[in-house]
Amino acid sequence: MWLYSRFLLSRTDGSPSPSRVRMVHFRTSSRDVEELLAERGIVVSYETIRQWCRKFGSTFADGLRRRRPRPGDKWHSDEVQLTINGRKHWLWRAVDQEGLVLDILVQPRRNQEAAEALLRRVVDGCGDQPRVVITDKLASYPPALRPVLPGVEHRRHKGLNNWAENSHRPTRRRERVLQRFKSPEHAQQCLRPLGPISAHFRPRRHLLPAPEYQQLLQTRFKTWRAVTGLQDAA
Repeated sequence: MWLYSRFLLSRTDGSPSPSRVRMVHFRTSSRDVEELLAERGIVVSYETIRQWCRKFGSTFADGLRRRRPRPGDKWHSDEVQLTINGRKHWLWRAVDQEGLVLDILVQPRRNQEAAEALLRRVVDGCGDQPRVVITDKLASYPPALRPVLPGVEHRRHKGLNNWAENSHRPTRRRERVLQRFKSPEHAQQCLRPLGPISAHFRPRRHLLPAPEYQQLLQTRFKTWRAVTGLQDAA
């Protein structure tokens, strides 16, 4: 929500100021955005903001996916359990060696068919194949990889898969904010845009010198304005 709220606040005067960017890095709710917009003289309900997020979130995320660099050649895949309406579901996620989320898929099963569905989705979305795929020791991965990525090296080791496991943390935070997901479709709709948008505004700052980091942020702000149509408002 904080990323989308930055878009909403930017629309009020054309381009985001540094102070406004810092302010909305907090995890703002729809009601928080309603109050921030009211301060600027814009009267809109939190339900309207929620509908805007549902309508435009995937569009913005897809625009960023098309503009992001090519993923790395080492992919990590992992799955985490979600409880939705009292039933177990599984969130499957694939990331590259830099932690870039390639795609996610919420499914009711943790089996070969589910693993194969995720892999086909990632390959279709990336348009390329990895050199290595790293997973945990789930027995469903080897038979799922053979038809989708034949000849790709497969490494099975829980300790090597920290990139995928760590990428589940934002999901748990979002789950707590929403007080659990209402349906598998709700989880998919909320979580799929989160990866590319979050990664776009969160480069690995600890690995970059300050001037390079600031330059990268300016480039990404420019890309965000292009994706959201803010250049017309500037």
